[in-house]
Amino acid sequence: MAVAVFLSMSSSRLETQSWPIENIHDGKTIVTGQRDETRIPGFKRALVDALKKASGDPDITSDEVLAAIGGKAEAFVKSYSEHDRMADIPIHDEQGTRDRPFDLVVDFHAGKIDALLKALGRQAWHSTRPQVLFLLVVHFDSNSYILTSDDDRGTDQRDALVATAWQAGLPIALPTAEGVGSAGLVPNELYPASAGIAEKLRRKLGIHHLMVGSIAWKSGMLGWKADWNFNAEGENHHWHIEDVNFDDAFRSAMRGAAKIISGNGEARDGLL
Repeated sequence: MAVAVFLSMSSSRLETQSWPIENIHDGKTIVTGQRDETRIPGFKRALVDALKKASGDPDITSDEVLAAIGGKAEAFVKSYSEHDRMADIPIHDEQGTRDRPFDLVVDFHAGKIDALLKALGRQAWHSTRPQVLFLLVVHFDSNSYILTSDDDRGTDQRDALVATAWQAGLPIALPTAEGVGSAGLVPNELYPASAGIAEKLRRKLGIHHLMVGSIAWKSGMLGWKADWNFNAEGENHHWHIEDVNFDDAFRSAMRGAAKIISGNGEARDGLL
């Protein structure tokens, strides 16, 4: 088996590409147009995301945040920027002006975020955030592949994973296609992997945090089904989510990992 071949290799090096994390007090959401009537509600959504990111606790709710701040999220905003999601599409009629979608990226005051977390009974997660290596098998109908940092396959999934890693505030790494090939890893033998295999892989690679998982979609399904085996410094954790898009599948993975590493508890099935 390929995993067995990998575990028996004399070299433990697996070529990867990393995505570091900065600005853990930032949040992001999608708004329609550039006007206060959509921007201010966007601040509220971005604030909730920033609190989850800064604490590692995905269980913070919009209701408790809005109650604590009296609905005044703009008081926490240090700066913001708006990025046109249709920048390459010429403006046309109403759809290209008032109703044009933008990514609203909000940088919140760090001190105010920490104080608000304390008021909510949470703690800011100030310790160094460890990198998580993803070994992810994608099953799409009859096709299966391991998601890599540089293969043409899975471009949308890779972009979604990087985006949700930013949202959760966790640095990640993916293997390169060459690394997967030289290590002898193949989809159907990498996953499903037992907790013991995940631990052996983690030790072989000399890393602290390893996610071995799969996302699957077949014709007739309501959405993607995702299964996550996360080994954090020798402790194995498992959860799953189904009938979601792959953005939500990855959000479940990243926020579950952040919750565990930050000490906020165990990931649960269906976590978003």
